[in-house]
Amino acid sequence: MKISFVIPAYNEEAYVGKCLKSILKQIKGNNIDWEIIVVNNASTDRTREIALSYQGVKVIDEPRKGLPKARQAGYLAAQGDIIANVDADNMLPEGWIAKVTNEFSHHERLVGLSGPLIYHDLSKIKNMQVKMFYAFGYLSYLFTHFVLKKGGMLQGGNFVLKKSALDRVGGYNTEIDFYGEDTDIARRIQQAGYVKFTFKLPMYSSGRRMAKEGLFVTGYRYAMNYLWILVLKRPFTRTSTDVRFKKPSAQTERGISQK
Repeated sequence: MKISFVIPAYNEEAYVGKCLKSILKQIKGNNIDWEIIVVNNASTDRTREIALSYQGVKVIDEPRKGLPKARQAGYLAAQGDIIANVDADNMLPEGWIAKVTNEFSHHERLVGLSGPLIYHDLSKIKNMQVKMFYAFGYLSYLFTHFVLKKGGMLQGGNFVLKKSALDRVGGYNTEIDFYGEDTDIARRIQQAGYVKFTFKLPMYSSGRRMAKEGLFVTGYRYAMNYLWILVLKRPFTRTSTDVRFKKPSAQTERGISQK
């Protein structure tokens, strides 16, 4: 089984290096076939240069700005059996790759696998609130999936898809700007098999969007777009705001590495 890591990156010079380090560190400890593709999505900073400085990392350019467009470009370039969609401001926790390969090796019908995000730069109280949001979202997913027979649950930036299933549904919807892109692919790819969300597959991420827009506003937008995609097959929010912060402090990075 070959795993392709696809990392969309728009002006992520402050984060992409830490993301790549977290992946390469785990790859060395796992006997797997792999490739890492960074999709330089119209960046104007040093994102491309930094990504190329890591051995074995391939960079492709997607000049059309937009997260689904970048995911699509990475998917089309990928050669792996499964595609791990990791955002540039995310970092893999210990054992993430082993859990993913184990799930796909033992479940033939599995076409999508995902888990929650842990926001390393937000307070414990805010992360507890996020966990409550995930719990509510998971209950909503159980109802829509098993009662209404609609949709699946994938967390953008922390989801893995079987490439053959992605081929079958025609890849990502590049008409979507940002919100709802994960719900849309979950809804469509479940036609090819089983989509699984598990709290046992977390990933570290930056909470910069929540810090800027507020937890309630961000949660409201995600919830509304989830429902709109499932019912109307189009997003509730048509546009998004770019959120870019400075590089995390050395103290924050050390704290993450020790977890």
